[in-house]
Amino acid sequence: MDSTTFVALLSSVLFTIGVLGVLLRRSALLIFMSVELMLNAANLAFVAFAHRWVQLDGQIFVFFVMAVAAAEVAVGLALIVTIFRTKRSTNVDDLAALKG
Repeated sequence: MDSTTFVALLSSVLFTIGVLGVLLRRSALLIFMSVELMLNAANLAFVAFAHRWVQLDGQIFVFFVMAVAAAEVAVGLALIVTIFRTKRSTNVDDLAALKG
């Protein structure tokens, strides 16, 4: 097994853990962390395949994904803190009461 196969396998395992975290967790903070894990797993796959085919396209795309992830962190954490201040909980089931 070469290094690209190993990194692709690791990336798919990390992405699967992230998907399971989003589907099974109830805390908004843990769901948020799972989404970040999925983004990082995709970044790992981009870098691995860019290295395999000796092209910079995947690595350039990683920088765009990282910029989106940074914006998501800023907005997402602000929303989680605001919801926690009003509801005193980050449980996703409690957020259903926010519907209009």
